[in-house]
Amino acid sequence: MLDHRDRLDRLFHALADGTRRDVVERLVRGPASVSELASAHAMTLQAVMQHVKVLETCGLVRTEKVGRVRTCALRPEGLRLAEDWLSARRTGWERRLDRLGELLEPDS
Repeated sequence: MLDHRDRLDRLFHALADGTRRDVVERLVRGPASVSELASAHAMTLQAVMQHVKVLETCGLVRTEKVGRVRTCALRPEGLRLAEDWLSARRTGWERRLDRLGELLEPDS
């Protein structure tokens, strides 16, 4: 089983690519076939499937094949890991900045 750090690395790796971010943005609106996702980019179905596989591996996307059509759907809970990590960083920095602000305030 992947540990927390490996899962986070895979997630940020997946989101580091612009095409994969575009796919995630498209899937926010609802499920789409791989053909539909490919039509928005100048690439082959095979190339889009490679991107989808990366998104599926990190838990952001799930796919289902019915007949010859593979449909992709967003797994919003897949973003929770990144959201939690970023939130913890933000909270830490906000506390530091609050303390700095208190130190820099002139005495009343």
